[in-house]
Order: sequence, then C-alpha cells, then structure tokens
Amino acid sequence: MAGVNDAIRDSVLFTTADSIISWSRRSALWPETFGIACCAIEMISAGCARYDLDRFGVVFRPSPRQSDVMIIAGTVTRKFAPVVRRLYDQMPEPRWVIAMGTCAISGGVYNTYAVVQGSETFVPVDVHVPGCPPRPEALMHGFLLLQEKIKMSRALTGTPLGRVIAS
Repeated sequence: MAGVNDAIRDSVLFTTADSIISWSRRSALWPETFGIACCAIEMISAGCARYDLDRFGVVFRPSPRQSDVMIIAGTVTRKFAPVVRRLYDQMPEPRWVIAMGTCAISGGVYNTYAVVQGSETFVPVDVHVPGCPPRPEALMHGFLLLQEKIKMSRALTGTPLGRVIAS
C-alpha cells in the first residue's frame, strides 16, 4: 500500500488557477515586431540567435492582434504617438508595455515641441529599460522583470501592480 501512496504523491500536483494562468502568461510573451528608432536595432539583435529570447518564451509576432507585449523602442514624436496608441488598443488583453531607451522613457536629448517627453503620457508603461541605446542584455533583463511582475499579479482578481524600472 505504501508504494501506491508514493506513486500518487509523485504524480499528483496541487495548485491554484491563478498560478497556472500566471505561469502560462509569463512563459509565452509575444512582443510586437515594432521599432521606431535606433533602439530597434538592439531589440532585433536581442531576438537573434546570440541572445536567444526564445528560451524565455519570447517570440516576436508581426501583428498587434497576435502580440501581448509592446516594446516602444525609440523616439516617439507627437505626430506618431496616436499611431502607437492605436496599435496598443488593437492588442488583446492582457497586454504589457516595455519602454526601451532614454528617448522612449523621457524624450532623451530631444527636448523639443515635436518629441513626446515620456511614453507613459499616452500608454501605460510596465517596465522601463534605460540606456542609449540599451544593450540586448538590458532588454532581456526587462523581460525577466516583466515575467516577475506577471508572476506576482492575480489573474482572476485583477490586482494591479505598480510600474517596474530595470536597473
């Protein structure tokens, strides 16, 4: 009888629906293939074989309707901000945003009337990845922070969490 109890104990897993949903969400992040400026080159290189974001479950998708992560990689002008917002609105829920680079976070060195001084003015940003341009390793760290944020969130109760800064 002890052998049967051990076999049942080894093959049965008890968990909650929240933890399974958050595990599946953080293990399959699909960012949109969308780059605005020089940070997009670093974002593209992070998706290549040398850095291999696939091992974290990050697979770039060509359409906003197929993706759940938007990476704002570069300078956003006032004329282009409504386009970025429209792409964000086309993404299915739940959706997350990573602001990559100094220009996306605060406007960078472009303190002019034509450049938006921070992406969080038109979309809610979940993770900030600083740098000019940030290295692919920094973007990978941003994805890991986003996965931790998703892990701490509650899927069924909808608990909102604060924004995260990658350092």
